[in-house]
Amino acid sequence: MGVPAFFRWLSRKYPSIIVHCVEEKGKECNGVRIPVDTTKPNPNEVEFDNLYLDMNGIIHPCTHPEDKPAPKNEDEMMVAIFEYIDRLFNIVRPRRVLYMAIDGVAPRAKMNQQRSRRFRASKEGVELVEEKNRMREEIIQRGGYLPPEEIKERFDSNCITPGTEFMDNLAHCLRYYVADRLSNDPGWRNVTVFLSDASVPGEGEHKIMDFVRRQRAQPNHDPNTHHCLCGADADLIMLGLATHEPNFTIIREEFKPNKPRPCALCGQMGHEIKDCQGTAREKQGQHDEFADTMPAAEQEFIFIRLCVLREYLARELTMASLPFPFDFERSVDDWVFMCFFVGNDFLPHLPSLEIREGAIDRLVNIYKDVVHKTGGYLTQNGYVNLERVEMIMQAVGVAEDNIFKKRKEDDESFKRRMKEKRKRMKAEQQGPAYLTTGQFAPHALGRRDRPEPVQNARHQAYDMRMQSRDDSSDSRGVKRKAEDSDSEPEPEDNVRLWEEGWKQRYYKTKFDVEVTDEDFRKKVVKSYVEGLCWVLRYYYQGCASWKWYFPFHYAPFASDFKDIKDMFTEFEKETKPFKPLEQLMGVFPAASGNFLPQTWRNLMTSPVSSIIDFYPDDFAIDLNGKKYAWQGVALLPFVDERRLRAALADVYPDLTPEEVKRNSLGSDIMFVGKSHPLSDFIHELYRAETQEGTEIPVELCHGIQGTLNLDDDPILPDKSPIPMLRDISQNSAIGALLPVTIPNKVLKPGDWEKGNREPWRPQLGFNPNRQQAHLDQSGFRLLQCYLGQMSTLNYVH
Repeated sequence: MGVPAFFRWLSRKYPSIIVHCVEEKGKECNGVRIPVDTTKPNPNEVEFDNLYLDMNGIIHPCTHPEDKPAPKNEDEMMVAIFEYIDRLFNIVRPRRVLYMAIDGVAPRAKMNQQRSRRFRASKEGVELVEEKNRMREEIIQRGGYLPPEEIKERFDSNCITPGTEFMDNLAHCLRYYVADRLSNDPGWRNVTVFLSDASVPGEGEHKIMDFVRRQRAQPNHDPNTHHCLCGADADLIMLGLATHEPNFTIIREEFKPNKPRPCALCGQMGHEIKDCQGTAREKQGQHDEFADTMPAAEQEFIFIRLCVLREYLARELTMASLPFPFDFERSVDDWVFMCFFVGNDFLPHLPSLEIREGAIDRLVNIYKDVVHKTGGYLTQNGYVNLERVEMIMQAVGVAEDNIFKKRKEDDESFKRRMKEKRKRMKAEQQGPAYLTTGQFAPHALGRRDRPEPVQNARHQAYDMRMQSRDDSSDSRGVKRKAEDSDSEPEPEDNVRLWEEGWKQRYYKTKFDVEVTDEDFRKKVVKSYVEGLCWVLRYYYQGCASWKWYFPFHYAPFASDFKDIKDMFTEFEKETKPFKPLEQLMGVFPAASGNFLPQTWRNLMTSPVSSIIDFYPDDFAIDLNGKKYAWQGVALLPFVDERRLRAALADVYPDLTPEEVKRNSLGSDIMFVGKSHPLSDFIHELYRAETQEGTEIPVELCHGIQGTLNLDDDPILPDKSPIPMLRDISQNSAIGALLPVTIPNKVLKPGDWEKGNREPWRPQLGFNPNRQQAHLDQSGFRLLQCYLGQMSTLNYVH
């Protein structure tokens, strides 16, 4: 979710939710690698049932890593993805289900953010090439050395989008990977594997949540199921809480700031491209055998324990003296909803609410007052009480003026502290101009430690000459380098929220309308209210509308939320997602048009194209009070769906059979190995040539319910699609299609009410009407929480 600093804020306030993962490593004996035995008990002292992989968080770092050399070709990328999944499987060791979800076609509300990201990536790529060329010329002109340019095609990460050949190939390679592991790895023997590739509509994490919701709504669901979800996005925390499952854990890479990156020009560590001096690289090893290696520590993983976070939230949200019994699960839903105001992937955050300024804590305090006054909660089963939301927004609106002024004061105070710190550091580091520094610096006699060995004499000597030149320039009054300057250039801010008249300036600058235009402000607020209802529905029930999106680049103020009770009724019914190639046309810049058919690509570049305005060569980025371009707002035109479809109608006949296949929508696929209890049942379906969906026998598949359809290609590939990997000698895996519509009941509150005639609500782990839960260690901990025997928590205000 687009919530900058959310995880940092959460982990600092609730530190006990974080646990470092224990990871066993494979061993090597006589040159033979011995893999980890994943059939053994989990070294983290908890046994997980289901592992869910949000695959896009794996694909991106494996295809274009930031802290190590990039793979040379697509085959190496696929191997890196396989190794990453193996590592996660080794840490988590799921015993029942492995669900791999790749982002498919997204709802229109998400496509706008995807469009912004892909246009930015294209723009930054062009700017990087221009900067490299400029710096190369400067360095060569002053006699510096740079290695010859490698002529290689730049990997365009925009290809990690549904509908491209890369994603189609990835799906094929993952089928081989699953077949190999099910046939040869004992740890996978009884695991049911689900693959939801890019042909299946929906974002990866939401396809996972849809699977979890469907399964936990079944009467045979085990309430003690231990779920583990892999992904680094903050919205996974919200989604995990929204399931109300008592045993939910998130695994993600541990974030380590300021990781070293190689210079894009010379390939050496220790400086950025703008600071490159063009010094020759020293030999790495006696025969330069380490020339292409880059020292990088292996990334470690952490667990985020949502069961502990639930304990923290219980202490934070519990309200005494209510005129009705307190319902913790309802308050968790309200907390998730309030987090939407500080940022998400579908709506811009409100100007007065910044998570770094304690916005969530402020909202919680206001929320408690509203619940006491109104005698009810903000949300119920994915629906919003707008009257109570308005009360919260109005309370924030009253304080908006003071919030903006305090933000400015805090910013000025921070700058003063940084300025004083730089002065102190410079005074401490400054010495006589004739003293050398670094590896050639003089060392005191009698030191126990030895002087630093010279690593790169040529580079060090060059630094000494440059330092001497800078010192002499400063002494003659020449302007110092920008990074040594006491004042840094500030981005221009025409709105000045901290000064009187901020609302008028905001609407004039951002929307080009006067603040007196009440109808326009109501229009913006109405769209934002619709967005809040859409996002909550998306988190708790699934996509309410594939067509809806917020049609503005900026959010209204909290004080603008007036008379919103009747602003939203219902979303348009029976909307359908884009097809993959249609989405590519909606999110790609013209520079990435090579992933599209030729005639479709021409629509992005031809001057006579009816939709050429959707693909600007350049576009403005509004910093919107921020310091860096990546924090700003990309001012791109919104895509008109009707105009896009009308233009594509003329080029649809040009698609080849292969492109038609890539442009179709698919279904989840379930794979099992030969020893799995369900294997014989699926084989019988194929032998009987069953055409219609067949119910999965609950007792054969860990309580998983749904219907199976026959796959056109049920036997997974024996031959490796990657030359460097082995073929499968004895392939025993088999697959079957799972339609997106299964199971066909208990999907949404309305569906439940039709069949049961009672209100729907999220099912808790301990429900006497379903089954007796087995009290394992985590279950007993949860029961203690319910009885009020809360554990002592490390709580940080």
